[in-house]
Amino acid sequence: MSWLQAMVLAVVQGLTEFLPISSSGHLRIVSELFFGDDAGASFTAVTQIGTELAVVIYFAKDIARLVVVWFRGLFNAEVRGTQDYRLSWYVIVGSIPIGVLGVLFQDYIRSSLRSLWVTGAMLIVFGVLLGLAERFGQQRRGQGQLKLSDGVVMGFAQSLALIPGVSRSGGTITAGLSLGLDRPTAVRFSFLLAIPAVFAAGLSEIPHVFEPSSHGLQPSGAQMIVATVVAGVVGYAVIAWLLRFVERHSVYLFVWYRIALGLLVFALLGFGVMQP
Repeated sequence: MSWLQAMVLAVVQGLTEFLPISSSGHLRIVSELFFGDDAGASFTAVTQIGTELAVVIYFAKDIARLVVVWFRGLFNAEVRGTQDYRLSWYVIVGSIPIGVLGVLFQDYIRSSLRSLWVTGAMLIVFGVLLGLAERFGQQRRGQGQLKLSDGVVMGFAQSLALIPGVSRSGGTITAGLSLGLDRPTAVRFSFLLAIPAVFAAGLSEIPHVFEPSSHGLQPSGAQMIVATVVAGVVGYAVIAWLLRFVERHSVYLFVWYRIALGLLVFALLGFGVMQP
């Protein structure tokens, strides 16, 4: 992997991680279209550490409050009745599905599920589902009305993002809107829900990035570090923009973008411009 490739992919990761358009799908498409090879599931997982650090920094006060309340609640019954204590458990419980499924299907995630035919199909299918959730979701419940069932359902939706093209935020936001959460609540909880899973996946994939036998382009240690930092800086700016955007606008912009990109992928594959 060259430095240009590492930087381009890092910027793509930062721009797309939090938007409901699939960062892993975009990395797969960009690396194949412009560099003729796959950046690899491991490179994607490790650069996501940078974007999740951006979440931790952006929501530092909220995260610190939830952590403190969770520990206090373990020993104080009164604290257990607070919304913050329950929310911390929703994040923990919602993080379990992607961890379990990620371990069970890791071989498929690194190989057959990275086919661009799969990526294109998932962009379109989950783009349509996101649009339906925006159209028919009641969006009546805010953060104070989150329930354990919301965490479980959104956790399983997050696990679908193991397939490039689905989108971690897209899956969880779609589930949240379908459950009646308003857009800002669905987006914020999506960010919090991703933190444990992404850090665990990223740290576990670090050794695989530098394995000569692993799939895709091979970055150096320095390239991996710089790419992760760049992805985090770009991702921080995207978080701020997206939270403002969803307060005033629907998600149809991302729906139409996903469908158009999926159709473009099919066309490029069909004409032999890209290899699946």
